[in-house]
Amino acid sequence: GRVKVYEAIVKGENIPEPGIPESFKVLLKELQSLCLNVEVLSADGATIELQQGDDDIDRTAANLGISLSGNESAAADLG
Repeated sequence: GRVKVYEAIVKGENIPEPGIPESFKVLLKELQSLCLNVEVLSADGATIELQQGDDDIDRTAANLGISLSGNESAAADLG
């Protein structure tokens, strides 16, 4: 959120629409780790998907040279 707004200001671009805070996404993951099925609903009762931040994670991992895909051959080499 803040980084995207800062980058937009520095580059002279339009400020992006605010999204769901990362802290809320972390809270949802913590609740899911406790086996609680949590769904985010809009005012009309429609389910809201929270997959927007995944692109940033993949892009950051690629920039760092990290592969987030499972590598089963490496796991097989250890066993």
